[in-house]
Amino acid sequence: MNTLRLALSLTAASLWYRRRALSLIGLTLTLSITLMLGIQYLRTEVRQSFTSTISGTDLIVGARSGQLNLLLYTVFHIGDATNNIRWSTYQALQNDARIDWLIPISLGDSYRGFRVVSTNDQFLARFRYGNDQPLSLTQGAWFNDLFDVVLGADVARRLGHQLDEQIVLSHGGGRTSFANHKDLPFRVSGILKPTGTPVDQAVYISLDAMEAMHVGWESGIALPGRVLSPTQARARDYTPTAITAVFLGLNQPIQTFAVQRELNQSTQEPLSAILPGVALSELWRMMGQFEQALLGISAFVVAISLIGLIAVFLTLQAQRQQEIAVLRATGASPGLIASLYSLECVGLSLASCLLALLLGMLGILALGPWLLEHYSLKIRLRPLRVDEWALLGAVPLAALAVSLLPAFATWRTGKQQSFQKPGL
Repeated sequence: MNTLRLALSLTAASLWYRRRALSLIGLTLTLSITLMLGIQYLRTEVRQSFTSTISGTDLIVGARSGQLNLLLYTVFHIGDATNNIRWSTYQALQNDARIDWLIPISLGDSYRGFRVVSTNDQFLARFRYGNDQPLSLTQGAWFNDLFDVVLGADVARRLGHQLDEQIVLSHGGGRTSFANHKDLPFRVSGILKPTGTPVDQAVYISLDAMEAMHVGWESGIALPGRVLSPTQARARDYTPTAITAVFLGLNQPIQTFAVQRELNQSTQEPLSAILPGVALSELWRMMGQFEQALLGISAFVVAISLIGLIAVFLTLQAQRQQEIAVLRATGASPGLIASLYSLECVGLSLASCLLALLLGMLGILALGPWLLEHYSLKIRLRPLRVDEWALLGAVPLAALAVSLLPAFATWRTGKQQSFQKPGL
């Protein structure tokens, strides 16, 4: 116990004495650990956010397609549907006693590069993300009038829109469109709260509004005399002939696979019914190689920092001969002297790990709201997971391993001096 206490005391005194020489390498190691741990933390949070883009939805039903394609255009608003599904199919689902709720969506138009999603009030009431979190509005209300529009948080922020502003939607899903529904402008009735999901990057209107906009556009362009005015549009009733997809929730989730099989084998219309969680996991696995490569690069940076630390200790070893001689004269064993190198390396790495944790915590607190607002990336402050603690704990172990080189050299020199006879 006394030997350990002496070794720790000498280690602390040595690190403090050489604080100027070691501060730079300590800073480099701290930043490297922060980078490595930050990447691991971010990829865990991004994966959690990614897989929680939609929750509480048992099935997504659309036209016959691959499950990734169906997931991408319905949830992430990437790509286009291969086909639509008939309104009669949606009505049949409404009459299915096993289904608790339905959210119909219809896609096809855009607004300055953002996807227009037409739906009904069930979207606000039933759609969930994250840990079963509901949607809510920061301003205004969900659409009530035929030409009300609700903006996602990212759309409102980037374009600087406020309540009651008038906007004109574009025909087609392209980022730039020269065919605009200028005869039927919409009023911004509400702005959704940021969610950190693709919901933030879409514009929401009613199914009736989508139908009204496209009266007279049957050929893909506005036909003179066929396009409705706002007054004419409000005087008509609309029933869609087709929609893009349906999100649905079952009364008993145990029936999910049975309902999915029936829909996939439907003889009335070619349909695809997918489980969102399964599709999200498959999509993430396809992207996993990139995150692994990024983590490997950060681990390589930490390894370089540790090598730099040992290079510093080897350089200082020649300057410590007088210190070692004093320790030997006071009775310190070669093993105790050699252990000082390992203790100093481990001590410096532990201090760097603590500083990295502090920097990471401050960074999340400072950048979390900004990332959510500007990039729809939701990063929360939470305790480290087991794999993150393991990654952090690997740094002192690696420091101990690489410190064995100068420690062994010092121990061997001490042993050789112990066997030398006086006067020779």
